[in-house]
Amino acid sequence: MPDPNKSLLDRLADFLTPQPISSSERRKELIETLREAQSEGLIDADALSMIEGVFQVGQLCARDILVPRAQIDWIDINRSLAQIIQSVIQAAHSRFPVYEGSKDNVIGILLAKDLLRHATEKDFQVRDWLRPAVFIPESKRLSVLLRDFKDNRNHLAIVVDEYSGVAGIITIEDVLEQIVGDIEDEHDIDEEADNLIALDNGDIRVKGITEIDQFNETLGTHFSQDEIETVAGLVIQHLGRVPKVGELILIDGIEFEILRADPRQVHILLARQIPKKTD
Repeated sequence: MPDPNKSLLDRLADFLTPQPISSSERRKELIETLREAQSEGLIDADALSMIEGVFQVGQLCARDILVPRAQIDWIDINRSLAQIIQSVIQAAHSRFPVYEGSKDNVIGILLAKDLLRHATEKDFQVRDWLRPAVFIPESKRLSVLLRDFKDNRNHLAIVVDEYSGVAGIITIEDVLEQIVGDIEDEHDIDEEADNLIALDNGDIRVKGITEIDQFNETLGTHFSQDEIETVAGLVIQHLGRVPKVGELILIDGIEFEILRADPRQVHILLARQIPKKTD
């Protein structure tokens, strides 16, 4: 327990010197001390959030934040060049796992910049431009993975399960977002008008930060925003916890499917109206 007779700065300094205390206890005590420092204005809220994110990265494994196999934008090496180019443009990612025959047989990583720069060259073959794929176990610690990404200049790893099947993928951005929060890039939906996007199958793709009133106006729902302001907050309040990727949550006739989330927040959901059963 922190010594109440010590000043806040003295307690922070204590963490720079070895003490006979377990790592979990020290971690808890340090976070409590840092939260006190933030409340006293010595560090800002963003800095505290990032420090807590660093601790979280040290405790999480690849399986905790991977993009599941079913949600990967795959490239089949046996498809035509035109089909591959169309898939790359539609997905708007920078890197794609490429498989041959089976999705458990990943033969490399295709960089969109390689494809789009050289596809018009004579005798261009996608196979010739594949980068080596990096495979990691589900149990790999994010702190170790982040160091590997940095040392080896990789940005994407294939996560495999205990049977050597592909469980999903994880990128350096996925790891960094555990520390600094959601990272938006030029391909992310970031305008308020794009908070809700109607898909061809009738589902609505929803950003977690979408305000409740915008969601109500679009779907004709009547969710209250007295206590919460966002769709992510609505789902978390209903469950009493942060949901996991793939979970289905039914709230007042609207089914929410979690597409993208981490242990701290929900980023992207699908929303669909479920018809009421008639007798």
